[in-house]
Amino acid sequence: MAIDQHGDAKLEGVSIRSLPKVSLHDHLDGALRPQTIIELAEEAGVEVPEAAADDLADWFEDQSDSGSLVEYLKTFDLTVAVMQTRDGLRRVAKEFVEDLAADGVIYGEVRWAPEQHLQGGLSLDEVVEAVQEGIEEGEDSIEGSGRDIRVGQLITAMRHTDRSLEIAELAVRHRGRGAVGFDIAGPEAGFPPSNLRPAFDYLASVFFPATVHAGEAAGLDSIRSALIDGRALRLGHGVRIAEDLDVVEQKGEEVQVRFGDLARWVRDREIPLELSPSSNLQTGAIAAWGTQLEDHPFDLLYQLGFAVTVNVDNRTMSRTSLTRELKLLADAFEYTLDDLEAFQLNAAAAAFLTIEEREELIELIGEGFSA
Repeated sequence: MAIDQHGDAKLEGVSIRSLPKVSLHDHLDGALRPQTIIELAEEAGVEVPEAAADDLADWFEDQSDSGSLVEYLKTFDLTVAVMQTRDGLRRVAKEFVEDLAADGVIYGEVRWAPEQHLQGGLSLDEVVEAVQEGIEEGEDSIEGSGRDIRVGQLITAMRHTDRSLEIAELAVRHRGRGAVGFDIAGPEAGFPPSNLRPAFDYLASVFFPATVHAGEAAGLDSIRSALIDGRALRLGHGVRIAEDLDVVEQKGEEVQVRFGDLARWVRDREIPLELSPSSNLQTGAIAAWGTQLEDHPFDLLYQLGFAVTVNVDNRTMSRTSLTRELKLLADAFEYTLDDLEAFQLNAAAAAFLTIEEREELIELIGEGFSA
């Protein structure tokens, strides 16, 4: 069944959209409503390639389907350009929360890079505060409708700039005021986490959690550096950990696999993988295995016991939702509601929350799927 970004689908007669979900890998500058982009662009004097929201949505999807992370990232020039004012940041963050809630998300973590939003004269702290204001407005709006959602910020440093320590310090300053973790993003190949070691050393010294983009546009060395240099508690994408698996024999549904040391470590330590199926296809992250969703190593990793989670990465660029990603996976690999629940439980266990808060999330997910 084909569904659009705001559509729904059923599995075993149940609305997937209505099920409680956890979103861990969701970029703020990749989640703008097309109509919002058009309106903010007009206010800022920014040129847009299409004047109508549906046409702009088509443009993002077409431009992003390049098979290259570098080309994919170029689409962010437009979204970032309209997120340079307090009002713009606040509006985008509020709508982000509302769109998560409409997708059935009960807990989400939004990642974004404050250093990219200073062109309007705001300081690093001011942009973080503006986004937090929008998040809280969105949470209040959802609460007013009788539902609950909580969203935390993952303060992100761009891996190809020299501001990572400054951004890490920014994240820690806002600990307890919206910031729940740290990330690095941007071009992965050629910019390993080891380049940002001082930032990660600082974060480790104050026990502030980090997830690291790794194993998307670069392979096993990038993942290894994320774990060793970045002390990553989760892997952003991490799909190319499958390169460390050697399928020895396959008979029907039975597969014998030889693990490399890195893959065994990630699996046995239950280091969560923030997999984003549609995005992984668009950026060529799974090119070694094929070009269709059925070729994605998601199911292999799941069956082998890796802590897989399902994410959208960038809703606007992939024209998707968590509901859609789950439905696509269910169709491709014949998953049941039990499988979808397992993915949400993995995500809840991986959330940058206290153990008590994670246990509460796990309970809510269990109740929602049982109902």
